[in-house]
Amino acid sequence: MTMQTFFVEHLETPTGKMRLVTDDERRLRAADWEDCDSRMRELIRRYYGADLQLREASRRSEAARALSAYFDGHLDAIVGLPTASNGTAFQLSVWAALRRIPAGQTLSYGALAARIGRPKAVRAVGLANGANPIAIVVPCHRVIGADASLTGYGGGLHRKRWLLVHEGGGRALFDEARQEARR
Repeated sequence: MTMQTFFVEHLETPTGKMRLVTDDERRLRAADWEDCDSRMRELIRRYYGADLQLREASRRSEAARALSAYFDGHLDAIVGLPTASNGTAFQLSVWAALRRIPAGQTLSYGALAARIGRPKAVRAVGLANGANPIAIVVPCHRVIGADASLTGYGGGLHRKRWLLVHEGGGRALFDEARQEARR
């Protein structure tokens, strides 16, 4: 087996410094915050094995440019970004469905399970969502609890909240959750 090489670059964002990993075909393979480095390395090891070399990128990738534009308010900049992931067929179906949730919208785990034709697989959808190696571009932050609660997020709930507000869907979500809590 030949050693695979991926390229790492760093991106300053309003939510902290991110680390992006691309392959030689310039597809995004992983994206996470630098303070989540151990999680990212574990996911990379799980999906690509030990025969992987990470090198610093020599030039800025399309992924870095698209994510910069996203953080600057051009939310659609990441929509067509080429990605590649290894995972089970089920995980890949969940991750593909995540990419179809538009910016500014949220979906519950149950609704996501129904969208992929597996309405009883809510827990499995949650596990696949949590194992997503490509933050923001594969927008697992757009999945919320059935009661509109902000459930776990690998990058931290403070980032999930920030991303949802940045995309414009967060404010209504939080107002609705607050109203529900008062009832």
